[in-house]
Amino acid sequence: MSDDAIKDITIIGAGPTGLFAAFYAGLRGVSCRIIDALPQLGGQLMALYPEKYIFDVGGLPKILAKDLAKNMIEQGTQFGPDVVLEAEVQQLIPEDGHIRLVTPRGEFLTKTVVITAGKGALNPRVLECPGWTEHYNESGGAHTHVRQPEDFRGKRVLIVGGGDSAVDWVLGLRGIAKEVTVIHRRDEFRAHRSSVMEMRQAAEKGEVTIKTPYEMREIHGENGCIARVTIFNNDTNEDEDLHVEAVIALLGFKPDLGPIGKWGLELERNTIKVSQLMETNIPGVYSAGDVVHYPGKLELIATGYGEAAVAVNNAVHHINPKARVSPGHSTNLKQFKQEDGEE
Repeated sequence: MSDDAIKDITIIGAGPTGLFAAFYAGLRGVSCRIIDALPQLGGQLMALYPEKYIFDVGGLPKILAKDLAKNMIEQGTQFGPDVVLEAEVQQLIPEDGHIRLVTPRGEFLTKTVVITAGKGALNPRVLECPGWTEHYNESGGAHTHVRQPEDFRGKRVLIVGGGDSAVDWVLGLRGIAKEVTVIHRRDEFRAHRSSVMEMRQAAEKGEVTIKTPYEMREIHGENGCIARVTIFNNDTNEDEDLHVEAVIALLGFKPDLGPIGKWGLELERNTIKVSQLMETNIPGVYSAGDVVHYPGKLELIATGYGEAAVAVNNAVHHINPKARVSPGHSTNLKQFKQEDGEE
């Protein structure tokens, strides 16, 4: 597969930031292409936690990740961008007047690029203990994410971790799983304070069990299924056995930019350094979302939306220096005039 048409903007990464960038490209009336290594649009929202509630998107008190992804896909593709999936961009080659992107599915030409690759490759951290490898497969009881909460209905579940995902799923699986226990190697959790408070209140009511400071010693199985685990108190080194049928390790991800790290971009700690205009050190290449670094950076979906708009508007100005950087408010743009003719 190959596309010789030179697009104005090519977006690498189809998570919420990339989809909002595609929307903004359409809003500015430029041609756009989206490329993603995953088989579907939506990024981590769909690949990792489609059933998880998200609470910090403006205007939405709470929304399931899969529903946010659905809305983002509808918004981001409304102007008809080309979409190329299952195509990891292996090379970014600046050429005379354009940029060539090399993928296993062909080469694509573009005037500018907006990189919205999130955390890069999705490589979850796993438990390094006896028994993990034997049970970390499609039919086993060891997991690094929750795709469908119903998969755990009626089971005794052990969650390992102390961040937002761990606490969110402790709360999300109560009432579905038969028992929910969480262990964390420290007494304090890193999750949002309100979520931690809700979890501790649930523990006081007997809805979940919190065990700190504990770590995993070993996973024991019978006939290919998890039967129990041995955990230990890292203060006293005393062991304790728990009867569980599923272990969910929510320990975060190992940052891996993959091929992006070889494109000649200026990097800092597996992120791309950008200016306040979301410019990288390569002319015509911009970036936004969790993959970027600048002083004061916050890794939030809400932040990614703003960065995507800045990146696209400056890419448009790069293509045509006479074009305004700011398009104005959407309510004043002709493509969003109400159907009844109201101005």
